[in-house]
Amino acid sequence: MTQKGAGSVVAPQAEAQISGLIFAFLLIDKDGIVREANQAAETLLGKSATRMIGCNFSDVVPLSDPRIASRLKEPDAQLTARGLLLGTEDKLASINLTLSPVAQGEGWRVVTLSDAGQAGMGDNPDPAGVAAPAVLAHEIKNPLAAIRGAGQLIARKLPESERSLATLITDEVDRIARLIDRMQALGSKQAEPLASVNLHEVIRNALGVVRSMEGAPAVMFREEFDPSLPPVLASRDALQQVLINLLANAREACANTDQPVVTIRTRYATGLVMNVLRRGRGRSVPLSIEVAISDNGPGIDPAIADRVFEPFVTSKQGGQGLGLALVRKLVRDMEGRIAHERDRVAGLTRFSVHLAEAKETK
Repeated sequence: MTQKGAGSVVAPQAEAQISGLIFAFLLIDKDGIVREANQAAETLLGKSATRMIGCNFSDVVPLSDPRIASRLKEPDAQLTARGLLLGTEDKLASINLTLSPVAQGEGWRVVTLSDAGQAGMGDNPDPAGVAAPAVLAHEIKNPLAAIRGAGQLIARKLPESERSLATLITDEVDRIARLIDRMQALGSKQAEPLASVNLHEVIRNALGVVRSMEGAPAVMFREEFDPSLPPVLASRDALQQVLINLLANAREACANTDQPVVTIRTRYATGLVMNVLRRGRGRSVPLSIEVAISDNGPGIDPAIADRVFEPFVTSKQGGQGLGLALVRKLVRDMEGRIAHERDRVAGLTRFSVHLAEAKETK
């Protein structure tokens, strides 16, 4: 296609356009056979285009939801699905999928796939609609402070034997204020500046904090570090908060097992790329450094396993479901990726954070 004006501008060929997409692209024919696959598809699915082309789509993309296979049999079906489980019996990942019929190509379809962990990487990421609660939270904090002050004043005027209810008021106000602080952090659109950070130093700081938490269950923390890893590109404070949350969750998750163990492992993880969209421009960020936190607990409730990073989703009694949502936001702000999987063979639940290597500046 050529646009004419002050000069002629020739658009790139379709092949170049497809190759440059930041999401996985698959073209399937009327028989459900894969005929084209771009580089992002190779990265997401861990297979070369040569291996995928000529194979049945259901073999290339093993989805757990049978409804997708059903829709693929409809030549004119359109579909948008989020949070689908993709993988083998041992390991699962969460993806988003779209299915579109090809104009003037009877029965042919275009399928796009993206890692659900990459959702909301645009200029205004607010995938769960948390901005509005954050604004409301700001308005709630002022009257809360007044209630707390009144509770303290009442407590001072009451005899010692009658102060328990007044103390309850201040304690509950403090609890609500902490919850609101977490909501505000979750809704914030301003990310911390990124810099070169020593990953193992931050891990050991986070371990020190978690070990010192009052009333925490006793578990064994096992370190499996690769000492040769270079610094990562991150916010030190944000990364430490991420690790504290994940380590505390892992310890709690395995606390009731006979021999509770939490393992922290660092390693190179070549081949993983994060496709980031900023200010209308896409770029690929190699995420070559991995820190994985595993526990030998019973695992996440399957009913919420594919939604654990969403706000207010939790299986904990009395939990608010904001911890992992905040973790995901902080990791995204560092242009990283977080994912979880259940290794049924080993009996482990694993949360993996992938970050970019810090490049030296001259």
